[in-house]
Amino acid sequence: MDVSQTQNIENVAQEDRGEEQIILVFSLGKEEFALNVNEVKEIVRVPPVITRVPNAPDYIRGVINLRGTIVPVFDMELKLGMEEKALTEDSRIVVVSWNDIQFGILVDSVREVCTVFDSQIEQNIQLDTSMEKKYLLGVIKQEGGRLVVLLDLVTLFDLDVILADELDSEIAG
Repeated sequence: MDVSQTQNIENVAQEDRGEEQIILVFSLGKEEFALNVNEVKEIVRVPPVITRVPNAPDYIRGVINLRGTIVPVFDMELKLGMEEKALTEDSRIVVVSWNDIQFGILVDSVREVCTVFDSQIEQNIQLDTSMEKKYLLGVIKQEGGRLVVLLDLVTLFDLDVILADELDSEIAG
């Protein structure tokens, strides 16, 4: 088999798998979740103090000062309807950014960054979960039968509503 035939076979295999995505996998409790790595700005250790914000929803843990920028921190477990657990040495804040909105999400641990293909993502899923399905982009089927829930960050945190509110306040101000 010559080089061009080998490349053609690889190209066909690539097309069968669909588009490539790079994801960040993290754990919450015993479950694994993922975000598209393009949404992730950085991963930081949890500081000794997260400043509480009065009258904020339960899932908002508070704010941190990240190199001079005040960053709100959301507790993913509470937002997803799970029970709140104590922070551990492995707990991290994943700082994400979407259309100039920057915030941190508190996770139990960061597992890995990996590449997945569209063919590995099951979008029409039947899950027995308290989490609303609108928050999911799908479930990633990985080798060895491992399943990772791919989250829709924009829907989960109503980012489009927050952005619209910010634009309205800028226009009014």
